[in-house]
Amino acid sequence: MGERLELVYSAEFAEVKEAVRVRLRSTRWWPSFRWATRGVCALAFLVGAAALWQGDVRVTVKLVFLGAVAVTCAELVPWATARSLFRLIGSQGEARAVVDEDGGRWISRDTDMSIRWALLTRYAETPRLFVLFTDRSSGTGFAYLPKRGLAGPADEDRLRAILDRNTSRA
Repeated sequence: MGERLELVYSAEFAEVKEAVRVRLRSTRWWPSFRWATRGVCALAFLVGAAALWQGDVRVTVKLVFLGAVAVTCAELVPWATARSLFRLIGSQGEARAVVDEDGGRWISRDTDMSIRWALLTRYAETPRLFVLFTDRSSGTGFAYLPKRGLAGPADEDRLRAILDRNTSRA
């Protein structure tokens, strides 16, 4: 049997939000969507300024509001997604994740789920997390492993080695 690591942790909203943001950044559509909303906002401000220049305050207010709403919506998507996931994950109490050469297993009060490496084909590392992703062709699934759940600092390198052998860096 190969190397095996166990993580024990409780969900933290900041980590769930970070994992959601990392997952969204790894998709093809999210960066384009964010730039498009910023473009809508910039265009609304430019047209609003032109309308203000001509003395039409009502059009300016409407366009500035439209631009602000577009950007706000785009920025709220990760937060709202993380919030709903955190409510689900956080209600499970303490979690245990076991990672080995076959894949990962997440165990909590009401859940016992195993995912093999064939499904989690990529990962990204942040200062606080390892975020595992499904293949782009199979959707937008992900799982995360907080580094604080490891037993010691050496386990971070061991976990990275397991991930490098079985997946690829995103």
